Amino acid sequence: MKYSRRTQRMKKHHARTKDRIASLNMVSLMDIFTILVFFLLVNATSAEILPTPKNISLPSASSEQLPRKNLVIIINDSEITLHGVKVAEVASVMASERKTIESLFLALKSRANSMEDLTDTQGVTIMADKQVPYDLVKKVMLTARGANFTNISFAVNQKSVKAAS
Repeated sequence: MKYSRRTQRMKKHHARTKDRIASLNMVSLMDIFTILVFFLLVNATSAEILPTPKNISLPSASSEQLPRKNLVIIINDSEITLHGVKVAEVASVMASERKTIESLFLALKSRANSMEDLTDTQGVTIMADKQVPYDLVKKVMLTARGANFTNISFAVNQKSVKAAS
């Protein structure tokens, strides 16, 4: 069977291109990944959000400082926890005449001893429910200060700037 010139030319062309491996232009992919990495780096370091337990409703306040990586003390209506570990019952702490909480003091001291990068001003962040009495928060602050955690912060829900004015 005789092929036309066009058919012969098409056969040769397909025979030449049949052995080629499909190539991928990596330059544009590298550009996209570079932009993505920069975007993630910028957004990952811009703000830190503390996870709030469901049984705590934080007070609202305006704050211009971002939270630091501190030990987190959570105070709700029934217990006091340090990084998720229960250290005291609220009822027994309120019934006590002492100004500090012994079990929280010991837990803070053990955490301070286990921390690798000790600084002069170690910090704690207190997440207290709105309904927690001030006397209890005061005892927690005095205990933290006694355990050499002098940088004390409070976790709050951030209000908008217009609402604070």
